Amino acid sequence: MTTRRTRPAPRPPEGTPPPAELARQARAVLAHAVRIAHWAADATGPGAAPLATQALEQAAAALELSPAQIQTGWDRARLAGLIELHGDTARPGWRLRAWDRDDSAVLRGWVALFDAWSLVHAAPEGIEATAVAEAVEAVPQVLSLLQLSAGPVTVPALLDLLGQRVAELHEERCEVPYGLPQQPVPGSPATGQPEDLNALLLDWALEGLAAVGALTLGAGQATLTPLGNWAVWVKLEQICVAAQSPAGNIEQSAADMLLGCARLTPGPARIEYRAWLAARTVGSAVTELLAVARGEDALLRGLAFEALRVVGAPAEPVVRTVVSEPPLRPYALLWLAEYEGADPDDAQDVLSREEATWLWIDTAAAVADHGETGLLVRHLDSAVQGTVPALLDEVRAVGHPRTVQVLVALAAAHPDPALAKAVRRAAFQVHTGGV
Repeated sequence: MTTRRTRPAPRPPEGTPPPAELARQARAVLAHAVRIAHWAADATGPGAAPLATQALEQAAAALELSPAQIQTGWDRARLAGLIELHGDTARPGWRLRAWDRDDSAVLRGWVALFDAWSLVHAAPEGIEATAVAEAVEAVPQVLSLLQLSAGPVTVPALLDLLGQRVAELHEERCEVPYGLPQQPVPGSPATGQPEDLNALLLDWALEGLAAVGALTLGAGQATLTPLGNWAVWVKLEQICVAAQSPAGNIEQSAADMLLGCARLTPGPARIEYRAWLAARTVGSAVTELLAVARGEDALLRGLAFEALRVVGAPAEPVVRTVVSEPPLRPYALLWLAEYEGADPDDAQDVLSREEATWLWIDTAAAVADHGETGLLVRHLDSAVQGTVPALLDEVRAVGHPRTVQVLVALAAAHPDPALAKAVRRAAFQVHTGGV
Protein backbone atom coordinates (compact mmCIF):
# COMPACT_ATOMS: atom_id res chain seq x y z
CA MET A 1 0.00 0.00 0.00
CA THR A 2 1.38 3.38 -0.99
CA THR A 3 1.67 6.01 1.72
CA ARG A 4 0.78 9.41 0.38
CA ARG A 5 2.09 12.60 1.89
CA THR A 6 -0.45 15.34 2.25
CA ARG A 7 0.00 19.05 2.63
CA PRO A 8 -2.28 21.85 3.68
CA ALA A 9 -4.15 23.68 0.98
CA PRO A 10 -2.39 26.90 -0.03
CA ARG A 11 -3.78 30.18 1.12
CA PRO A 12 -4.90 32.74 -1.46
CA PRO A 13 -2.04 35.10 -2.34
CA GLU A 14 -1.88 38.15 -0.13
CA GLY A 15 -3.70 41.03 -1.72
CA THR A 16 -5.91 38.79 -3.91
CA PRO A 17 -8.97 40.84 -4.89
CA PRO A 18 -12.39 39.57 -3.76
CA PRO A 19 -14.29 37.32 -6.20
CA ALA A 20 -16.53 40.18 -7.36
CA GLU A 21 -13.50 42.22 -8.43
CA LEU A 22 -11.87 39.22 -10.12
CA ALA A 23 -15.12 38.60 -11.98
CA ARG A 24 -15.19 42.24 -13.09
CA GLN A 25 -11.69 41.83 -14.51
CA ALA A 26 -12.67 38.56 -16.22
CA ARG A 27 -15.70 40.25 -17.78
CA ALA A 28 -13.39 42.94 -19.14
CA VAL A 29 -11.07 40.35 -20.71
CA LEU A 30 -14.02 38.61 -22.37
CA ALA A 31 -16.11 41.69 -23.20
CA HIS A 32 -15.79 41.32 -26.99
CA ALA A 33 -16.33 37.59 -26.75
CA VAL A 34 -19.60 38.13 -24.86
CA ARG A 35 -20.87 40.61 -27.45
CA ILE A 36 -20.02 38.24 -30.28
CA ALA A 37 -21.57 35.29 -28.42
CA HIS A 38 -24.85 37.20 -28.09
CA TRP A 39 -24.74 38.03 -31.79
CA ALA A 40 -23.84 34.47 -32.84
CA ALA A 41 -26.51 32.92 -30.61
CA ASP A 42 -29.18 34.85 -32.46
CA ALA A 43 -31.42 32.77 -34.74
CA THR A 44 -29.54 34.06 -37.78
CA GLY A 45 -26.14 33.54 -36.21
CA PRO A 46 -23.62 31.16 -37.81
CA GLY A 47 -22.57 27.82 -36.45
CA ALA A 48 -19.27 27.30 -38.24
CA ALA A 49 -15.76 27.40 -36.87
CA PRO A 50 -13.88 29.36 -38.01
CA LEU A 51 -16.35 31.99 -39.17
CA ALA A 52 -16.78 32.33 -42.91
CA THR A 53 -15.78 35.62 -44.52
CA GLN A 54 -19.40 36.70 -44.99
CA ALA A 55 -20.22 36.03 -41.33
CA LEU A 56 -17.12 37.94 -40.25
CA GLU A 57 -18.19 40.94 -42.29
CA GLN A 58 -21.77 40.79 -40.98
CA ALA A 59 -20.61 40.62 -37.36
CA ALA A 60 -18.05 43.37 -37.87
CA ALA A 61 -20.71 45.68 -39.30
CA ALA A 62 -23.26 44.84 -36.61
CA LEU A 63 -20.87 45.18 -33.67
CA GLU A 64 -18.57 47.87 -35.08
CA LEU A 65 -15.47 45.72 -34.62
CA SER A 66 -12.77 44.69 -37.06
CA PRO A 67 -12.94 41.24 -38.70
CA ALA A 68 -9.81 40.28 -36.75
CA GLN A 69 -11.49 41.27 -33.47
CA ILE A 70 -14.58 39.28 -34.45
CA GLN A 71 -12.59 36.12 -35.21
CA THR A 72 -10.62 36.45 -31.97
CA GLY A 73 -13.76 37.05 -29.94
CA TRP A 74 -15.53 34.13 -31.64
CA ASP A 75 -12.69 31.76 -30.77
CA ARG A 76 -12.63 32.97 -27.17
CA ALA A 77 -16.39 32.67 -26.82
CA ARG A 78 -16.24 29.04 -27.86
CA LEU A 79 -13.27 28.23 -25.61
CA ALA A 80 -14.88 29.95 -22.61
CA GLY A 81 -18.15 28.07 -23.05
CA LEU A 82 -20.15 31.18 -23.94
CA ILE A 83 -21.47 29.58 -27.13
CA GLU A 84 -21.91 25.99 -28.23
CA LEU A 85 -22.03 24.70 -31.78
CA HIS A 86 -24.78 22.28 -32.73
CA GLY A 87 -24.31 21.45 -36.38
CA ASP A 88 -24.93 24.68 -38.29
CA THR A 89 -26.39 26.50 -35.30
CA ALA A 90 -24.70 28.47 -32.53
CA ARG A 91 -26.52 28.36 -29.20
CA PRO A 92 -25.82 30.33 -26.04
CA GLY A 93 -23.90 28.32 -23.46
CA TRP A 94 -25.09 28.27 -19.87
CA ARG A 95 -22.30 30.64 -18.91
CA LEU A 96 -23.59 33.29 -21.31
CA ARG A 97 -27.07 33.01 -19.80
CA ALA A 98 -25.58 33.46 -16.32
CA TRP A 99 -22.95 36.01 -17.30
CA ASP A 100 -24.47 39.15 -15.80
CA ARG A 101 -25.63 37.62 -12.52
CA ASP A 102 -23.22 34.82 -11.59
CA ASP A 103 -19.63 35.78 -10.76
CA SER A 104 -18.61 32.15 -10.32
CA ALA A 105 -19.82 31.34 -13.86
CA VAL A 106 -17.74 34.24 -15.17
CA LEU A 107 -14.62 33.06 -13.34
CA ARG A 108 -15.10 29.48 -14.52
CA GLY A 109 -15.44 30.77 -18.07
CA TRP A 110 -12.24 32.77 -17.76
CA VAL A 111 -10.37 29.79 -16.26
CA ALA A 112 -11.50 27.70 -19.24
CA LEU A 113 -9.96 30.35 -21.50
CA PHE A 114 -6.82 30.46 -19.33
CA ASP A 115 -6.46 26.68 -19.63
CA ALA A 116 -6.74 27.03 -23.42
CA TRP A 117 -4.09 29.74 -23.79
CA SER A 118 -2.07 27.59 -26.22
CA LEU A 119 -5.10 27.48 -28.55
CA VAL A 120 -5.78 31.21 -28.30
CA HIS A 121 -2.30 32.12 -29.51
CA ALA A 122 -1.08 29.96 -32.39
CA ALA A 123 2.35 28.37 -31.95
CA PRO A 124 5.16 29.60 -34.21
CA GLU A 125 5.39 27.84 -37.55
CA GLY A 126 8.13 25.38 -38.33
CA ILE A 127 8.48 23.89 -34.84
CA GLU A 128 7.95 20.23 -34.07
CA ALA A 129 4.70 19.45 -32.28
CA THR A 130 6.70 17.59 -29.61
CA ALA A 131 8.66 20.71 -28.71
CA VAL A 132 5.46 22.76 -28.51
CA ALA A 133 3.83 20.15 -26.27
CA GLU A 134 6.84 20.14 -23.96
CA ALA A 135 6.70 23.91 -23.64
CA VAL A 136 3.01 23.73 -22.73
CA GLU A 137 3.80 21.06 -20.14
CA ALA A 138 6.55 23.24 -18.65
CA VAL A 139 4.43 26.40 -18.38
CA PRO A 140 2.91 25.53 -14.95
CA GLN A 141 6.41 25.74 -13.44
CA VAL A 142 6.91 29.11 -15.12
CA LEU A 143 3.62 30.33 -13.66
CA SER A 144 4.54 29.02 -10.22
CA LEU A 145 7.78 31.02 -10.28
CA LEU A 146 5.86 34.12 -11.30
CA GLN A 147 3.47 33.67 -8.40
CA LEU A 148 6.15 32.92 -5.82
CA SER A 149 8.03 36.02 -6.90
CA ALA A 150 4.94 38.19 -6.25
CA GLY A 151 6.16 40.69 -8.80
CA PRO A 152 8.05 41.02 -12.10
CA VAL A 153 10.37 38.18 -13.15
CA THR A 154 13.00 38.66 -15.81
CA VAL A 155 12.71 36.74 -19.06
CA PRO A 156 16.21 35.17 -18.63
CA ALA A 157 15.12 33.68 -15.30
CA LEU A 158 11.96 32.29 -16.86
CA LEU A 159 13.94 30.96 -19.82
CA ASP A 160 16.35 29.18 -17.49
CA LEU A 161 13.45 27.52 -15.67
CA LEU A 162 11.77 26.51 -18.92
CA GLY A 163 14.98 24.95 -20.20
CA GLN A 164 15.45 23.02 -16.94
CA ARG A 165 11.90 21.72 -17.00
CA VAL A 166 12.13 20.60 -20.64
CA ALA A 167 15.39 18.79 -19.84
CA GLU A 168 13.65 17.07 -16.89
CA LEU A 169 10.85 15.95 -19.18
CA HIS A 170 13.38 14.40 -21.54
CA GLU A 171 15.12 12.65 -18.65
CA GLU A 172 11.82 11.34 -17.25
CA ARG A 173 11.02 9.87 -20.66
CA CYS A 174 14.56 8.60 -21.23
CA GLU A 175 14.85 10.74 -24.34
CA VAL A 176 17.80 12.55 -25.85
CA PRO A 177 17.33 16.33 -26.06
CA TYR A 178 15.41 17.37 -29.12
CA GLY A 179 17.40 18.99 -31.82
CA LEU A 180 16.36 20.34 -35.16
CA PRO A 181 12.96 19.81 -36.76
CA GLN A 182 13.06 17.13 -39.45
CA GLN A 183 12.02 19.65 -42.09
CA PRO A 184 12.66 23.12 -40.65
CA VAL A 185 11.23 26.16 -42.30
CA PRO A 186 14.09 28.14 -43.87
CA GLY A 187 14.96 31.12 -41.74
CA SER A 188 12.94 29.88 -38.77
CA PRO A 189 14.52 30.25 -35.29
CA ALA A 190 13.81 26.51 -34.97
CA THR A 191 16.81 25.92 -37.20
CA GLY A 192 19.10 27.19 -34.41
CA GLN A 193 20.17 25.69 -31.10
CA PRO A 194 17.81 24.31 -28.42
CA GLU A 195 18.35 27.49 -26.40
CA ASP A 196 17.06 29.56 -29.32
CA LEU A 197 14.07 27.25 -29.66
CA ASN A 198 13.29 27.52 -25.96
CA ALA A 199 13.50 31.29 -26.17
CA LEU A 200 11.07 31.32 -29.08
CA LEU A 201 8.67 29.01 -27.25
CA LEU A 202 8.89 31.06 -24.05
CA ASP A 203 8.02 34.22 -25.96
CA TRP A 204 5.07 32.41 -27.50
CA ALA A 205 3.87 31.15 -24.12
CA LEU A 206 4.17 34.54 -22.44
CA GLU A 207 2.34 36.24 -25.30
CA GLY A 208 -0.41 33.59 -25.16
CA LEU A 209 -0.85 34.02 -21.41
CA ALA A 210 -0.87 37.79 -21.81
CA ALA A 211 -3.52 37.46 -24.53
CA VAL A 212 -5.93 35.80 -22.06
CA GLY A 213 -5.23 38.33 -19.32
CA ALA A 214 -3.08 36.13 -17.08
CA LEU A 215 0.05 38.29 -17.14
CA THR A 216 1.48 41.53 -18.40
CA LEU A 217 4.71 41.93 -20.34
CA GLY A 218 7.23 44.68 -19.77
CA ALA A 219 10.77 45.39 -20.94
CA GLY A 220 12.39 41.96 -20.56
CA GLN A 221 10.08 40.86 -17.77
CA ALA A 222 6.66 39.41 -17.01
CA THR A 223 4.21 39.88 -14.12
CA LEU A 224 1.10 37.96 -13.19
CA THR A 225 -2.14 39.93 -13.22
CA PRO A 226 -4.50 39.53 -10.25
CA LEU A 227 -6.51 37.11 -12.38
CA GLY A 228 -3.40 35.12 -13.26
CA ASN A 229 -2.24 35.08 -9.66
CA TRP A 230 -5.63 33.80 -8.54
CA ALA A 231 -5.73 31.15 -11.30
CA VAL A 232 -2.34 29.74 -10.31
CA TRP A 233 -3.53 29.56 -6.70
CA VAL A 234 -6.66 27.69 -7.82
CA LYS A 235 -4.49 25.16 -9.66
CA LEU A 236 -2.26 24.69 -6.61
CA GLU A 237 -5.32 24.22 -4.44
CA GLN A 238 -6.58 21.51 -6.82
CA ILE A 239 -3.24 19.72 -6.54
CA CYS A 240 -3.49 19.80 -2.75
CA VAL A 241 -7.03 18.45 -2.89
CA ALA A 242 -5.76 15.67 -5.12
CA ALA A 243 -2.98 14.86 -2.69
CA GLN A 244 -5.56 14.45 0.06
CA SER A 245 -7.98 12.22 -1.84
CA PRO A 246 -10.05 10.70 1.02
CA ALA A 247 -10.37 7.23 -0.48
CA GLY A 248 -6.82 7.13 -1.83
CA ASN A 249 -7.63 6.63 -5.51
CA ILE A 250 -5.48 9.47 -6.76
CA GLU A 251 -2.66 7.23 -8.03
CA GLN A 252 -4.91 4.63 -9.62
CA SER A 253 -5.76 4.12 -13.26
CA ALA A 254 -9.16 5.39 -14.39
CA ALA A 255 -10.64 1.88 -14.24
CA ASP A 256 -9.34 1.18 -10.73
CA MET A 257 -10.39 4.63 -9.54
CA LEU A 258 -13.92 4.13 -10.84
CA LEU A 259 -14.15 0.69 -9.25
CA GLY A 260 -12.98 2.23 -5.99
CA CYS A 261 -15.82 4.76 -6.24
CA ALA A 262 -18.49 2.23 -7.24
CA ARG A 263 -19.90 1.80 -3.73
CA LEU A 264 -19.56 5.43 -2.68
CA THR A 265 -22.58 7.70 -2.50
CA PRO A 266 -22.65 10.49 -5.13
CA GLY A 267 -21.12 13.20 -2.92
CA PRO A 268 -17.98 11.31 -1.84
CA ALA A 269 -17.64 9.85 -5.34
CA ARG A 270 -17.53 13.33 -6.85
CA ILE A 271 -14.81 14.32 -4.36
CA GLU A 272 -12.77 11.35 -5.56
CA TYR A 273 -13.38 12.23 -9.20
CA ARG A 274 -12.24 15.82 -8.61
CA ALA A 275 -9.11 14.68 -6.80
CA TRP A 276 -8.20 12.20 -9.53
CA LEU A 277 -8.87 14.78 -12.26
CA ALA A 278 -6.86 17.50 -10.52
CA ALA A 279 -3.72 15.36 -10.70
CA ARG A 280 -3.96 15.03 -14.49
CA THR A 281 -4.27 17.21 -17.54
CA VAL A 282 -7.85 17.49 -18.75
CA GLY A 283 -7.06 15.96 -22.12
CA SER A 284 -5.34 12.86 -20.73
CA ALA A 285 -8.04 12.35 -18.07
CA VAL A 286 -10.89 12.56 -20.59
CA THR A 287 -9.08 10.20 -22.97
CA GLU A 288 -8.51 7.66 -20.20
CA LEU A 289 -12.11 7.84 -18.98
CA LEU A 290 -13.49 7.32 -22.48
CA ALA A 291 -11.13 4.39 -23.04
CA VAL A 292 -12.65 2.77 -19.94
CA ALA A 293 -16.15 3.60 -21.18
CA ARG A 294 -15.43 1.72 -24.41
CA GLY A 295 -14.60 -1.44 -22.46
CA GLU A 296 -16.84 -4.37 -21.65
CA ASP A 297 -17.73 -3.41 -18.07
CA ALA A 298 -21.06 -1.58 -18.19
CA LEU A 299 -20.69 -0.35 -14.61
CA LEU A 300 -17.45 1.42 -15.46
CA ARG A 301 -19.07 2.86 -18.58
CA GLY A 302 -21.73 4.59 -16.52
CA LEU A 303 -19.25 5.72 -13.85
CA ALA A 304 -16.90 7.10 -16.50
CA PHE A 305 -19.62 9.45 -17.69
CA GLU A 306 -20.35 10.42 -14.08
CA ALA A 307 -16.71 11.44 -13.76
CA LEU A 308 -16.97 13.32 -17.05
CA ARG A 309 -19.84 15.33 -15.53
CA VAL A 310 -17.32 16.60 -12.98
CA VAL A 311 -14.96 17.58 -15.83
CA GLY A 312 -17.74 19.73 -17.31
CA ALA A 313 -17.15 22.11 -20.21
CA PRO A 314 -13.62 20.96 -21.21
CA ALA A 315 -15.03 17.48 -21.92
CA GLU A 316 -17.92 18.72 -24.09
CA PRO A 317 -16.18 18.69 -27.52
CA VAL A 318 -14.87 15.15 -26.98
CA VAL A 319 -18.19 13.86 -25.66
CA ARG A 320 -19.85 15.15 -28.84
CA THR A 321 -17.49 13.08 -30.94
CA VAL A 322 -18.54 9.80 -29.28
CA VAL A 323 -22.25 10.28 -30.02
CA SER A 324 -21.60 8.31 -33.20
CA GLU A 325 -20.38 5.27 -31.22
CA PRO A 326 -23.46 3.07 -30.49
CA PRO A 327 -22.32 1.75 -27.07
CA LEU A 328 -21.58 5.29 -25.85
CA ARG A 329 -24.33 7.19 -27.66
CA PRO A 330 -27.04 7.04 -24.95
CA TYR A 331 -24.57 8.09 -22.25
CA ALA A 332 -23.18 10.90 -24.40
CA LEU A 333 -26.65 12.20 -25.31
CA LEU A 334 -27.70 12.28 -21.64
CA TRP A 335 -24.42 13.97 -20.69
CA LEU A 336 -24.90 16.65 -23.34
CA ALA A 337 -28.55 17.22 -22.41
CA GLU A 338 -27.64 17.80 -18.78
CA TYR A 339 -24.65 19.93 -19.78
CA GLU A 340 -27.00 22.13 -21.82
CA GLY A 341 -29.26 22.67 -18.81
CA ALA A 342 -31.84 19.88 -18.98
CA ASP A 343 -33.15 18.59 -15.68
CA PRO A 344 -31.64 15.12 -15.06
CA ASP A 345 -35.17 13.72 -14.66
CA ASP A 346 -36.12 15.05 -18.11
CA ALA A 347 -32.85 14.28 -19.89
CA GLN A 348 -34.10 10.81 -20.85
CA ASP A 349 -36.41 12.50 -23.34
CA VAL A 350 -33.47 13.03 -25.70
CA LEU A 351 -33.17 9.26 -26.22
CA SER A 352 -35.09 7.33 -28.85
CA ARG A 353 -36.89 4.15 -27.76
CA GLU A 354 -34.07 2.07 -29.19
CA GLU A 355 -31.42 4.13 -27.39
CA ALA A 356 -33.36 4.00 -24.12
CA THR A 357 -33.70 0.23 -24.46
CA TRP A 358 -29.99 -0.14 -25.17
CA LEU A 359 -29.22 1.90 -22.05
CA TRP A 360 -31.66 -0.21 -20.00
CA ILE A 361 -29.84 -3.40 -21.03
CA ASP A 362 -26.42 -1.84 -20.38
CA THR A 363 -27.50 -0.72 -16.92
CA ALA A 364 -28.98 -4.15 -16.24
CA ALA A 365 -25.66 -5.69 -17.24
CA ALA A 366 -23.90 -3.47 -14.71
CA VAL A 367 -26.36 -4.54 -11.99
CA ALA A 368 -26.03 -8.21 -12.94
CA ASP A 369 -22.23 -8.03 -12.80
CA HIS A 370 -21.84 -5.93 -9.67
CA GLY A 371 -25.17 -5.54 -7.89
CA GLU A 372 -27.72 -7.58 -6.00
CA THR A 373 -30.48 -9.67 -7.58
CA GLY A 374 -33.14 -7.50 -5.99
CA LEU A 375 -31.80 -4.47 -7.81
CA LEU A 376 -32.06 -6.30 -11.11
CA VAL A 377 -35.72 -7.11 -10.49
CA ARG A 378 -36.45 -3.50 -9.50
CA HIS A 379 -34.66 -2.35 -12.64
CA LEU A 380 -37.67 -3.63 -14.61
CA ASP A 381 -39.66 -0.66 -13.36
CA SER A 382 -37.32 1.80 -15.12
CA ALA A 383 -37.99 0.42 -18.62
CA VAL A 384 -39.74 2.87 -20.91
CA GLN A 385 -41.95 0.18 -22.43
CA GLY A 386 -44.22 -0.08 -19.39
CA THR A 387 -44.96 -3.81 -19.73
CA VAL A 388 -42.66 -6.82 -19.67
CA PRO A 389 -43.93 -8.27 -23.01
CA ALA A 390 -43.30 -4.96 -24.76
CA LEU A 391 -39.87 -4.69 -23.14
CA LEU A 392 -38.93 -8.19 -24.25
CA ASP A 393 -40.03 -7.48 -27.82
CA GLU A 394 -37.81 -4.41 -28.04
CA VAL A 395 -34.92 -5.94 -26.11
CA ARG A 396 -34.75 -8.76 -28.64
CA ALA A 397 -34.56 -6.26 -31.50
CA VAL A 398 -32.02 -3.81 -30.16
CA GLY A 399 -28.96 -6.03 -30.59
CA HIS A 400 -27.09 -5.33 -27.35
CA PRO A 401 -24.25 -7.87 -26.94
CA ARG A 402 -25.20 -8.56 -23.31
CA THR A 403 -28.91 -9.19 -23.98
CA VAL A 404 -28.83 -12.94 -23.39
CA GLN A 405 -26.83 -12.69 -20.15
CA VAL A 406 -29.11 -9.94 -18.82
CA LEU A 407 -32.29 -11.89 -19.59
CA VAL A 408 -30.91 -15.10 -18.07
CA ALA A 409 -29.90 -13.23 -14.90
CA LEU A 410 -33.29 -11.53 -14.71
CA ALA A 411 -35.15 -14.82 -15.16
CA ALA A 412 -33.08 -16.39 -12.39
CA ALA A 413 -33.74 -13.46 -10.05
CA HIS A 414 -37.44 -12.79 -10.62
CA PRO A 415 -39.82 -14.35 -8.05
CA ASP A 416 -42.77 -14.65 -10.48
CA PRO A 417 -42.46 -18.08 -12.20
CA ALA A 418 -44.60 -17.11 -15.19
CA LEU A 419 -42.67 -13.92 -15.83
CA ALA A 420 -39.35 -15.71 -15.31
CA LYS A 421 -40.43 -18.32 -17.87
CA ALA A 422 -41.25 -15.62 -20.44
CA VAL A 423 -37.89 -13.96 -19.86
CA ARG A 424 -36.03 -17.27 -20.25
CA ARG A 425 -37.90 -17.89 -23.50
CA ALA A 426 -36.83 -14.49 -24.76
CA ALA A 427 -33.23 -15.23 -23.81
CA PHE A 428 -33.36 -18.51 -25.73
CA GLN A 429 -34.83 -16.80 -28.80
CA VAL A 430 -32.09 -14.16 -28.79
CA HIS A 431 -29.45 -16.84 -28.32
CA THR A 432 -30.72 -18.98 -31.20
CA GLY A 433 -31.76 -16.11 -33.45
CA GLY A 434 -35.42 -17.14 -33.30
CA VAL A 435 -38.54 -15.02 -32.85
